[in-house]
Amino acid sequence: MAGFYSTDNQLCSFCFECSIDSSVVVACFDEFCESIDKKTIVIIDNAPIHHSNEFVENIPRWETKGLILKYLPKYSPELNLIEILWRFIKYQWLPISAYISYQNLINSVEHILRNVGVKFNIDFA
Repeated sequence: MAGFYSTDNQLCSFCFECSIDSSVVVACFDEFCESIDKKTIVIIDNAPIHHSNEFVENIPRWETKGLILKYLPKYSPELNLIEILWRFIKYQWLPISAYISYQNLINSVEHILRNVGVKFNIDFA
């Protein structure tokens, strides 16, 4: 799964049932760039895929579309908001029935991701 917050602060997620490689991540960023209409900053972790040649060579093109990438400091998962989201999904929002089958799990995760900010909220207060 890849996730971005749009300019209106809504989660924009991408779900795949395949191995995620640089070309998949680049395609997600390409699609996300089409949805932005003002300068947008995306915070990314230091996963090897975010430092691959294929990924890095696309950064200047995304910047011309208003997308600015900022890397988290190394070894700082506590700053990675997607890790917080995954923790809520796994330990609070995912029903036990999701584990009945692989398809139930996919459907449940996709349902949650489509409804983050609507039915599923994280209160940092």
